[in-house]
Amino acid sequence: MEHFNPQAVRLTKYLFFTGKGGVGKTSAACATAVSLADNGKKVLLVSTDPASNLQDVFGIELTNKNTAIKEVPNLVVANLDPMQSAAEYRESVLSPYRGKLPEAVLNNMEEQLSGSCTVEIAAFNEFSHFITDEDVQEEYDHIIFDTAPTGHTLRMLQLPSAWSNFISENTHGASCLGQLSGLESKKQVYKGAVETLSDGELTTLVLVSRPEEAPLKEAARASLELADIGVNNQAFIINGMLADYDDAVSKSFFEKQQNALDAMPEELKGLKTYQIPFRAYNVTGIENVRALLTSDDYVLQDEKVRAQTILQLQDVIDDLYKSKKKVIFTMGKGGVGKTSVAAAIALGLSAKGAKVHLATTDPAGNANFAIGESSGIGMSRIDEEAELRKYQEEVLSKARETMSEDDIAYIEEDLRSPCTQEIAVFRAFTQIVEKAESETVVIDTAPTGHTLLLLDSTQSYHKEVQRTQGGEIPEAVKKLLPRLRNTDETEVIIVTLAEATPVYEAKRLEEDLQRAGINAKWWIINASLYRTDTNNRMLAAKASNEIEWINKVDEHTDGKFAVIGWRAEDAE
Repeated sequence: MEHFNPQAVRLTKYLFFTGKGGVGKTSAACATAVSLADNGKKVLLVSTDPASNLQDVFGIELTNKNTAIKEVPNLVVANLDPMQSAAEYRESVLSPYRGKLPEAVLNNMEEQLSGSCTVEIAAFNEFSHFITDEDVQEEYDHIIFDTAPTGHTLRMLQLPSAWSNFISENTHGASCLGQLSGLESKKQVYKGAVETLSDGELTTLVLVSRPEEAPLKEAARASLELADIGVNNQAFIINGMLADYDDAVSKSFFEKQQNALDAMPEELKGLKTYQIPFRAYNVTGIENVRALLTSDDYVLQDEKVRAQTILQLQDVIDDLYKSKKKVIFTMGKGGVGKTSVAAAIALGLSAKGAKVHLATTDPAGNANFAIGESSGIGMSRIDEEAELRKYQEEVLSKARETMSEDDIAYIEEDLRSPCTQEIAVFRAFTQIVEKAESETVVIDTAPTGHTLLLLDSTQSYHKEVQRTQGGEIPEAVKKLLPRLRNTDETEVIIVTLAEATPVYEAKRLEEDLQRAGINAKWWIINASLYRTDTNNRMLAAKASNEIEWINKVDEHTDGKFAVIGWRAEDAE
């Protein structure tokens, strides 16, 4: 597998970097931009990632206006804020209806326009002009985007029915994306942007992953989704490859990476693949950006952990037991280890004498493996795909009674959205949560605040307009939000890693829950190299770079956090 060197690769004019949060797509995009600019190319780098740390990378205040980077004469950077764009878009859609429609209907509309899909649409709206503007095309040799739209969003944009009026009597209640009527004037611009994305002579989609199971699966899913709509010119970068080992921790780390690569999804094996070596440092500052693709750095940071005592997971388990929590969720972005943390909490509570039931959506059965059949812990496994299919069929069978084929196409695409999957899975989880009447229930996932508010507003919306429809919200779900808001009974534990993007994403997740009236008391920093006794110089240097993020979490949570050391056997 060859190292990624932008000078040695035939690159198209437009480059889109995409991948799970925390895999290093911002670092790869920035390093590519700087490398090309250093070699005389005029480059525009545009970020539309809500968790973007471009300002930290370049050490300069950035806005949505093009900003020249002094240390890299040929490089111009724009940092778009999709959250702000989404808020402006949301208000443009809602303002004509204020004072004319009941509050419950407006609340439902507003929540439909508050999800991740709408943020993505708003981001696409922002960067479309960079793709379609002729002056921009002439001025730059390469235009690099630090994130890319999903296949789901691109398919939605291409559907004629997606551009119809916002309120439809027949769409399913818990919609994620909402309609696009507020952007009707941009329809042709979007069409041109999607065509450019699909043109392999103009555009390359660069998938970025780490050599780990969850990010590789996500990269394969994204590759298939984008190929499905004609974006076939794809390249693949595996970031963070450890080259060798010299102690027990680094040997386990190396072998885990190799095992993940051996089991890599088939969809990725046909792509042109490059690697970026494991780097110990945070990719901030021009010097480190330049070094990412060219040189190693083992520098140990001298920052110290400020907490006098770093708590362990057992301290969190003791608190959960003492406070008699009955419903415990572990939440976090994919790949942070929330399944293994949930299993450890279930085991810990059971050891203290609690009657425990563990529920998981883990398809690989890792939670069951971690616990074993003799533990006395009840287990439930929710099949996400089966639950999603069941929910989709309910909605579609109802919709087909009254809707045109165009509208059905819209509903089918909307039913592929992340929120729809959360709702489908959570309907199954509600039955398990009811077990909390007689035992402690530990669940390794939970809906976002957006999805909970969507369910909540949908109920009010249904009452307001006096109608019923497919995909009805069961009574158990209606009872759930009050239970989740009850801090005496329910605890949400946020799981993250000691790195920039996972911490930023965890904060956004926490804010989302707070919108729904749900507070998270504990944060868990998982898979920490700082908590290992590695003597490997590279991993030890990486461990020292975690301290900055451990201190940030300490400050953010007012000390209500624990750190779990990296272990090879932990589930993704």
